Amino acid sequence: MNDERLRRWRLVLGGDEDGTGVGLDAEDSKMDGVLAALYQPEPESGAPRSAGLGASAPRVARWLGDIRAYFPSSIVQVMQRDAVDRLGLKRLLLEPELLSAVEPDVHLVGTLLSLNSVMPERTKETARDVVRKVVDDLESRLGEPTRAAVRGALDRAARSARPRHADIDWGKTVHANLRNYSPELRTVVPERLVGYGRRNKSIQRDVILAIDQSGSMAESVVYASLFGAVLASMRALRTRLIAFDTAVVDLSDLLDDPVDVLFGTQLGGGTDINRALAYSQGLITKPEDTLMVLVSDLYEGGNREEMLTRVRMIVESGVQLVALLALADSGAPSYDHDNAAAFAALGVPAFACTPDRFGDLLAAALRREDLSRWDSDSA
Repeated sequence: MNDERLRRWRLVLGGDEDGTGVGLDAEDSKMDGVLAALYQPEPESGAPRSAGLGASAPRVARWLGDIRAYFPSSIVQVMQRDAVDRLGLKRLLLEPELLSAVEPDVHLVGTLLSLNSVMPERTKETARDVVRKVVDDLESRLGEPTRAAVRGALDRAARSARPRHADIDWGKTVHANLRNYSPELRTVVPERLVGYGRRNKSIQRDVILAIDQSGSMAESVVYASLFGAVLASMRALRTRLIAFDTAVVDLSDLLDDPVDVLFGTQLGGGTDINRALAYSQGLITKPEDTLMVLVSDLYEGGNREEMLTRVRMIVESGVQLVALLALADSGAPSYDHDNAAAFAALGVPAFACTPDRFGDLLAAALRREDLSRWDSDSA
């Protein structure tokens, strides 16, 4: 084993008597110290603790600065999450000085939202700045691809056999006329043009996002709120966004700013999907032109039979209804398999979706394509 691999094992094992026989230089000793502060096991009762973060905000802030010096951003975010989970640092995240030292990410936003109701006023502005950084980063990566996919679905769903020049789909036109290849001209003679129909600009499609804000759905709440704001920026759509636990909160008026939407949610509590569907049902005015996306792990704390009856009524009215078990990078969480199967039996696909694919999923749903492939891809 070469010296570099032994050095890495020494840092992983974190002890002088680890069998590697490797000593650490001054820089590696500092790195070893920040790792030990988080990952070294608690000593036996009565033994002195050689490392740890304790409950001191200044000490935690210094540690956060140290890990950024030694590790890339992706690793820093993992270590921050581990620190919150292993050492119970949620209380310290209510300190503005500490928040300003944290590397922002989606999971941190979820943690801050869960603390929203107990957050002191002096911390809220710093928390909003942290959330804003994450939202701006996500919007820069996901916003325009989502808008482009949805615009394509709305503007070019219908085909026309007599398209205007700007509306010709050249790829499909060539494919449709391959038998008309002319050897003399060395080209395809397009006897039949295939193109896109123009959407009636006066027709506005409705999108309703219903977001389960139970504690396990934190990452999905962040992404769904962002996408709600992105969709609300498109005049061709009329977007409504509701968040629910055992109560329902309509956040549609806040969609100009996803940060306001996020701070309008309250993570935790029970779940009443039936109540959320009942409220959403009241928002439907044009069933055939409505897409409803339910973001939930489908653990129903309300009336299950009434929920399934309501799902059937919504589908039979002509609404396109999709259930997302998660809208997150981390994949599908624990979810109610019986309810997912019951939704599928009613014609409502239930699967997880990663944020980078959400725009394509919306486009497919708006075109009323068969979404079974999305379900199978996520299985």
